[in-house]
Amino acid sequence: MTDKLIRVLRLAALPAGVFTLISCASVQPVSLAVSAEALKASDTPAISVDGTGRWFQFGQAPAPGAAWPAFAVSRFHADIDYATQAARVQITRRQINEPGRERPAAVDQSVDQYVVGNQAWNRAVAPTGAPAAPATAQPAAVEERAAEIWATPQGFVRAALANQASTRATRDGTEVSFSVGGKARYVGLLNGRGQVERVQTWIDNPVLGDTLVETLFSDYQDFGGLQFPAHIVRSEGGFPVLDIQVSTVQRNPALDLAVPAEVAAARPPAVTVTSNKLADGVYYLTGGTHHSVLIEQRDHLVLVEAPLNEARSLAVIAKAREIAPGKPIKYVVNTHVHFDHSGGLRTLVDEGATVVTLAANKPYLEAAWAAPRTLNPDRLSTSGKPARFETFSGKHVLTDGQRAIEIDEIAGNGHNDAFALVYLPAEKILVEADAYTPAAANAPVPAPASPYTVNLYQNILRLKLDVTQIAALHGPRAVTLADLRTAVGPAAATTAQR
Repeated sequence: MTDKLIRVLRLAALPAGVFTLISCASVQPVSLAVSAEALKASDTPAISVDGTGRWFQFGQAPAPGAAWPAFAVSRFHADIDYATQAARVQITRRQINEPGRERPAAVDQSVDQYVVGNQAWNRAVAPTGAPAAPATAQPAAVEERAAEIWATPQGFVRAALANQASTRATRDGTEVSFSVGGKARYVGLLNGRGQVERVQTWIDNPVLGDTLVETLFSDYQDFGGLQFPAHIVRSEGGFPVLDIQVSTVQRNPALDLAVPAEVAAARPPAVTVTSNKLADGVYYLTGGTHHSVLIEQRDHLVLVEAPLNEARSLAVIAKAREIAPGKPIKYVVNTHVHFDHSGGLRTLVDEGATVVTLAANKPYLEAAWAAPRTLNPDRLSTSGKPARFETFSGKHVLTDGQRAIEIDEIAGNGHNDAFALVYLPAEKILVEADAYTPAAANAPVPAPASPYTVNLYQNILRLKLDVTQIAALHGPRAVTLADLRTAVGPAAATTAQR
């Protein structure tokens, strides 16, 4: 008996009312041509969208496994030129306070982001009447911003028609799938009216691997003769990154999105690692936006932090071999799982290092690292080596009998709930990330002090750490405890000491 016949017999055995409900639940399939006509996709080479809502900071969850932190969006404007594969997105946003979590005072942030073909860039938002700020190339953003062009209703249908999409009827509607450029894969769902209800695509992320980006469209309305959703929700890595209520849509605006000369001429910067000796056997590895600290033990090395991505970690590993030939990196200490601070961990695992992190971080990293990595396989996905963890709560000490490395949980910091610092008691060196970022020499001290920085100072006092140097994992230089006190401010410093 065939599977099809079995299904028919089972349906025939159901009560008439149940069969009617099943039949009504199915959506009649539609063709791409019907969808293109309903959405005027072929006749809409460009579009502008305005709205308000929320934006969420991807990869910066305040706790392992929590949703990305939310920002209120007072202005969202997107210009999209489908014909030239170009887009400009402008957002004005402000972080939303979470009950019970102390954060720096919220201020408006304005972003101006572009993509044209395989070039992406940002511009700082200049004051009204001032000249436009220089463009800053953002090569790592090309993939995601290009995906956002085709993850719009008209863009999806245009791309489907141009890329020999396949369709199949499902219970929920018509599934449409295709690839762009032989790599980026898109799967969408059309309802019975030809409206796009969902678009899925996948991008690479150093922590999550093949990362689903899903955009949902609902509440279609007539915007000047064009059918367009009044509500757009985009999720990435399982949590929303954008939730917009659309207020206006302009069809075929006059757009001129050209690549600036400085972006066209830009070349990806080389990954450089500069070693600065803080003490015998202790090296501050800088040379970019994110730093690490390398610590020698008798027969091995300990690396504090593997940020960003595999390219950064490979450069750090090369520098470690130059500093201490023949000594393997036995441990890599992770301060927290924000993606910019954990994106290079897998490369250290492949190198043979054990990840030392707070216990709450291990299940999150294990789950993330179990995801497929077909878009951009890294060394660990090729080697298949198992990850080793050494976890702790409160305090953990790594020692070779000569040099002790203390790793302490940072208590009560609003930045992250599974957050650690590293302290070398013999050298009186503190290593920390994101709690305190020193200003450039002779630069004014920001006021008021960040509550993250005040909290760090409170934790230093709580733990009775005798600190001489602070190697912050962001910022232009290593500083002293006096610099931290200055950043905290006299009132907060006095309060913390009570």
